[in-house]
Amino acid sequence: MLLTFIQYAVKFIMFAAVACAGIFLGKKMRDRKDAKTAEEQK
Repeated sequence: MLLTFIQYAVKFIMFAAVACAGIFLGKKMRDRKDAKTAEEQK
């Protein structure tokens, strides 16, 4: 019972870390694209 809970907790933490990394990278890439677009329009 406890071992199963630990396995699910580890999987949850891993998925949450991947999701946070995806959000962080997506924001960084969008900021870079927006900056490049703003630079081209000047």
